[in-house]
Amino acid sequence: MLIRNVRIASMLPSDSPYGSIADGIVGVRGDIIEWVGSADHEPEAMVASAVRVIDGEGRWMTPGLIDCHTHLVFGGNRANEFEMRLAGATYEEIARAGGGIISTVTATRTASEQSLFSSAELRLKEMMRHGVTTVEIKSGYGLDVETELRMLRVARQLGERLPITVSTTLLGAHAVPPEFKTNRAGYVDLVCGEMIERAATAGLVDAVDAFCEGIAFTVDECARVFRAAQARGLPLRLHADQLSDSGGAFLAAASAARSADHVEYTSETGAKAMAGAGTTAVLLPGAYLFLAEKKKPPVATFREYGVPMAVASDMNPGSSPVGSPLVAMNLACVLFGLTPEEALAGMTRNAAPVLGMRSQVGVIAPGARADLALWDVDHPAELSYWLGGNPCQVVIRGGEVVHTAPAT
Repeated sequence: MLIRNVRIASMLPSDSPYGSIADGIVGVRGDIIEWVGSADHEPEAMVASAVRVIDGEGRWMTPGLIDCHTHLVFGGNRANEFEMRLAGATYEEIARAGGGIISTVTATRTASEQSLFSSAELRLKEMMRHGVTTVEIKSGYGLDVETELRMLRVARQLGERLPITVSTTLLGAHAVPPEFKTNRAGYVDLVCGEMIERAATAGLVDAVDAFCEGIAFTVDECARVFRAAQARGLPLRLHADQLSDSGGAFLAAASAARSADHVEYTSETGAKAMAGAGTTAVLLPGAYLFLAEKKKPPVATFREYGVPMAVASDMNPGSSPVGSPLVAMNLACVLFGLTPEEALAGMTRNAAPVLGMRSQVGVIAPGARADLALWDVDHPAELSYWLGGNPCQVVIRGGEVVHTAPAT
């Protein structure tokens, strides 16, 4: 495949903003990018041997977007809690009254595998139409072994049946279920034992996450979950410092976790620890907006210490019902002060290592997988600028065109 007449935002570190190439050509062999460069230097043999040529008509091409933090599989919704928050109730008050995560747990436990798949498929297809070629999907709304495994099976099936790469994360330590209300230690034992063991043995899990917060699990409890995951050779993620400086960033760094996510309350020393450990800060502005939070992540501090910043939708029914990666990018700029280039890097180059895919996806470079998106914009900053709408024209995943926008 030869893609020509495109302006390329390679997202490689470069003296040029966005790693851009003004009049570019991308050559693809199989599912791998073979050549990237200016039309002035196109290799004649590659051009002559192309079996398919796509004319980009001067549009911008970026790497396929990577949404590295979602809770895409769930039952029901929590529109009623949205009304409660608008009436003045806080996220913590709703959670402690039996709402929040637990209300979605109830709906998810009673949902069939097919109904979970069907509802998640609709949400995922919408993301794909917005340029997403790789997505992470967490469990965490089962909080018992069988439902957690069912959620992970659905996530795997989505990746098998749709032309998108799905990375799965076990989030058993998301909340304490009602049946363990008086036996927290027993639930942590279940997560660290049977839940992780069965998920790993069945090949359903690519990483393990935990929610380190006052309304969820302590640093010590999350550390136990991490040790159990590491014993099975599973990479680590952490919901950290969302509602308080709970020490999550330090735990993530000390455990060599791939990411600390949310990080609104992360301190300067926590950020410094993340930098030393190579832990990525995953910013989730949808949750910040939807919960009307006031404390912003320390973006300037992350920049100062060189902490990579990814951006994700946090798609979930309670705190971030955000189905568009472009909305997440806009919010990251408007609410957190990222530049449009930082926001796009957060959905491409910086998101890839969070899923263990550094250099495989998230950049347009020889040797990377041919996951690409073609946009009808005059400048890549527009991907963060427009709030609403969808300028994505073509999505290519693994060298195959998987979406073309309808002609207008």
